[in-house]
Amino acid sequence: MKDSPEALRYRQLVKEQAPKSQTLLQCIKAFAVGGLICLIGQAFHDLYATVLHCSDTDAGTWTSITLIGIAAVLTGLGVYDKIGAFAGAGSVVPITGFANSIVAPAIEFKAEGHILGTGTKMFTIAGPVLVYGTTAGVLCGLIYWLIGRF
Repeated sequence: MKDSPEALRYRQLVKEQAPKSQTLLQCIKAFAVGGLICLIGQAFHDLYATVLHCSDTDAGTWTSITLIGIAAVLTGLGVYDKIGAFAGAGSVVPITGFANSIVAPAIEFKAEGHILGTGTKMFTIAGPVLVYGTTAGVLCGLIYWLIGRF
């Protein structure tokens, strides 16, 4: 079946006007920013382990708390959104992205009140992650427990 001249012109116009793919550049940005976030996390971990003489487990816990706190503050200041626009998935994958996914809706809906605004909306994005993550953890724990019994 042959396309009409109008359809051919439309396709050509779309091809000319469509933005060029920047997938490689986006991947590089995501890798660089995600890696930088992880590097900062490792620096905090090493700081807590060596300077404060925390155990490896405690240093990991304090590192997570620190990164979540920094991401929450940067989200509140509107900086994390700019990082996300630049880095894409590089800012979403680390724990800082999870903190952002909780804080951003809470800020957005604070005008609706503490309960129906902030309290309800803050888990609209993170809620499914918590539900399915917890469910998967329980199922894996049960399987591990059952395997250990036999």
